[in-house]
Amino acid sequence: MITVGAFEAKTHLSALLDRVERGEVVVITRHGKPVAQLIAAGATERSNVEQTIAKLKALRKGSSLAPFSWKELRDEGRR
Repeated sequence: MITVGAFEAKTHLSALLDRVERGEVVVITRHGKPVAQLIAAGATERSNVEQTIAKLKALRKGSSLAPFSWKELRDEGRR
C-alpha cells in the first residue's frame, strides 16, 4: 500500500492507476489525513467480508424481539 497526497494523485493519476491494476492499493490523503483508497475494480478483501458477517451473527445472537412475537410485528406492519 502506498500513500500519496491529493495533488500528487491528480498529477500522476495514470501511473497510480497502473499500479492499482497490478494489485497495489493507493491511499490518497488531504493534509496528511486519509480520504480515499484506490483499489482494483472488483477487488474485495475477503477477510473484511468474513469479519463483517461474523460480527452480524454475533449481534444477532444477543438480540431478541421479546416481549413481541415476529407474527405480531409482521401483522402490525400490514395495518
